[in-house]
Amino acid sequence: MSTLQEETRETKGEVLQLASFRLGEEEYAIDISAVQEINRMTEITKVPNSPPYIEGVLNLRGRIIPAVNLRKKFGLPEREYDRHTRIMVVDVEGTMVGLIVDAVSEVLRISPETIEPAPEMSAGVNSKYIRGVGKVNGRLVILLDLERLFK
Repeated sequence: MSTLQEETRETKGEVLQLASFRLGEEEYAIDISAVQEINRMTEITKVPNSPPYIEGVLNLRGRIIPAVNLRKKFGLPEREYDRHTRIMVVDVEGTMVGLIVDAVSEVLRISPETIEPAPEMSAGVNSKYIRGVGKVNGRLVILLDLERLFK
């Protein structure tokens, strides 16, 4: 049995709460409990010799956290930051990380039964990062697995 099926079975009858965001034309979501805060784009200090998807670090009220450009991490074309660009500060296994996304959409409440396992290839994103694909009001939302994303 897959991890997703086990999670779904354990949470049967419950509703998942997810924070959704956009990267290009695709909509993604992560468990809302991992989201600490959402900020407008701010100054990021470059760090030499870091992986290409690490934009640098930012000072969040005295805490220095890495800023990860999810477009680069997923191999999507780069684009200029605009007034919709946000930094989602998330807790990944006790480590704070800032995820740079094109725009934050909404909080979704979906039933675990509406989530299907990840297909082999999804929107150019390596399927090992995907927990599943949820159906929400006629649209598909890609659920990311934050722990796998940063291993």
